[in-house]
Amino acid sequence: MSYGNQGDGGYGAQPPGGGYGQQPPSGGGYGQQPPSGGGYGQQPPSGGGYGQQPPSGGGYGGYGEQPPSGGGYGGYGGQPPGYGQQPGGGNYGTPPDNHLVPAILTTLFCCLPLGIVSIVKSTQVNQKWQIGDMQGAMAASEEAKTWWKRSLIAGIALWVLIVVGYIVFFVLIAASVSTYSYSY
Repeated sequence: MSYGNQGDGGYGAQPPGGGYGQQPPSGGGYGQQPPSGGGYGQQPPSGGGYGQQPPSGGGYGGYGEQPPSGGGYGGYGGQPPGYGQQPGGGNYGTPPDNHLVPAILTTLFCCLPLGIVSIVKSTQVNQKWQIGDMQGAMAASEEAKTWWKRSLIAGIALWVLIVVGYIVFFVLIAASVSTYSYSY
């Protein structure tokens, strides 16, 4: 069972003829008494009682009433604007790339401190996008890209220095070994 009548499909889809506050047409259900007479908790025929819904009229504040299909987002059946939706019904489009994969890879293989900054910035992209801060999300995306590139450059420079250091070390060792004379 889903919540609210929100268009065609998705989390907000309402099944045909179903939903909170609407009673099933065959007998039984919460608050509805079976058509057979008598019984424990039978509702009076003149109205009132827990199982009967209030007459629909102005507004959609009742428990069983659903808001109109494109209107506000209050009450039990409505949804507040969520990821990628504006309160006016528009759409922000797709969020900017958060660069999380390169941030993680450069953190693991290149430079840990700069990579951590990149991961923090990349997680801020989706957080800012969800609250509607489009410019902040784009700025965080650019900062995440900058930091993972800095981490990559620092990692490459570090590996080049390590390789050069090993080469110099082995050349010095080889030069010192060849200067000894082996005379018998």
